[in-house]
Amino acid sequence: MENNQKTLGMVPLVFFSVGCTLASGVFALSGDFAYAGAYTLGTILGWVITFVGMLGLVGCFFRLTIVKPELTSGIYSYAKSGFGEYIGFSSAWGYWISAVLAYVTFSTGFLGSLSELLPFLGDGLNFVSLVIGSIILWLLVWLLLNGVNTAVIINAVAVIFKCLPIIFLVVAALVAGAFDWDTFTSNFTGEGSGMSLFEQTKACIFTTVWIFIGIEGAVVLSTRAKDTKLAGKASVISFLSLFALYFIISMLSMGVADHDTLCKFTDDYTFSMAGVMEYIVGPWGAALVNIAAVISIGCALLTYVILVSDSAYGPASMNCFPKIFVKKNKKGQPVYSIIFGAIFVEIFMIVATVNAASYQNCYYLSTIAIMIPYMLSAFYAFKLTCTGQLTEGQSGTGKILTWIAAIIGSIYGIWMLYASSFSYILVCALMYLPGSILYFIKRKEDGSKMFPKAYDLGAFIVVAGMFLLFFVLLAVGNEFVLSGF
Repeated sequence: MENNQKTLGMVPLVFFSVGCTLASGVFALSGDFAYAGAYTLGTILGWVITFVGMLGLVGCFFRLTIVKPELTSGIYSYAKSGFGEYIGFSSAWGYWISAVLAYVTFSTGFLGSLSELLPFLGDGLNFVSLVIGSIILWLLVWLLLNGVNTAVIINAVAVIFKCLPIIFLVVAALVAGAFDWDTFTSNFTGEGSGMSLFEQTKACIFTTVWIFIGIEGAVVLSTRAKDTKLAGKASVISFLSLFALYFIISMLSMGVADHDTLCKFTDDYTFSMAGVMEYIVGPWGAALVNIAAVISIGCALLTYVILVSDSAYGPASMNCFPKIFVKKNKKGQPVYSIIFGAIFVEIFMIVATVNAASYQNCYYLSTIAIMIPYMLSAFYAFKLTCTGQLTEGQSGTGKILTWIAAIIGSIYGIWMLYASSFSYILVCALMYLPGSILYFIKRKEDGSKMFPKAYDLGAFIVVAGMFLLFFVLLAVGNEFVLSGF
């Protein structure tokens, strides 16, 4: 990346990271926890695990941007540096496919929230919604082709406006005295729900990971930062700010409405926060949430067009994707990365519409796809910590904190996959294996050996094996694999 494009400072990086993260999830998180089966204590434990685990993961990102400033263009660069060609490629592909599916999720949520004003949009997954969503997609592509930094600045301004209604919700709940301790503690442990406390805690995993997808956005844009250290700091600041906001909203919601009511809100409203707000201040409160959702998710669409593009350009610049993805237009934008990503978004939008995939279906798939890159990044940090590279130049407290971040981040990476269940891991293989086509094209393009190391081939065999296992189980109508949808 040319030096004249290294223009982003701390503030725009923080806003970009927040813009990547703060979108539709915040408006649905309370209802989604309840719908997944988690009661108050299970939700609190889920948040505790998320705070410790995500903080460790973000700490890994922070330290890696300092020690490995040459590994720009995103978290997938860590997998390639640490674990070889095929694993590195798979991490890059998984991150990219997660960004594509996140855009599809946001598009569905955006049009679904607009349906409160425009009923002909239905749930955001009918033919009219597909046409409008496609028009919006290609308008954003045009904007991106004409200058990414402009888009980042627009997003930074928009983040301020979309945070205001969410803050209003918190203030309204406190001022109106809607929070009730008895409601908050009613069936605190979920006794009689049919789910143990441990199962309830596990059930939080998709919601908690989903609402933090994008927190590494500043790291992905590290090539555009004035200093790569700023990218790591921006991720930490973004995480702490967002966690506080999410946690407060979640706790207030459980004190406003009980578990069963929150579950009902997921059916009665596009986003459960609208139900909570209506419960507090009346119908106009639900309308305010819908307006906030439209603004918030609309900004996320812009942000994720950027992220989808950078998630193809970055790996290509690292010799991970075919060279065509680094080709730029006269504006200095990676034209084929942008267009390739938009085409795949369009394909998934069509598939989601044809199959009537729900908002939850889309974000579950986006979440499971990104878990592998997150886990591999933490493993890489742990590997460098063990060799002393990540703690180089540190002493005392700094070295201890680096070790803690690497260990916790790695454990959390394993927890994410464990809590999501093996059926979703099989679905992950379903998304990962087709990407190997680009890997083979790239290796042939370079005249390189397909699998340079034995573990490269081993990783491919494992992914291919799970891919085949999925279809075998699907063919016999196995309920286990069908639970992944």
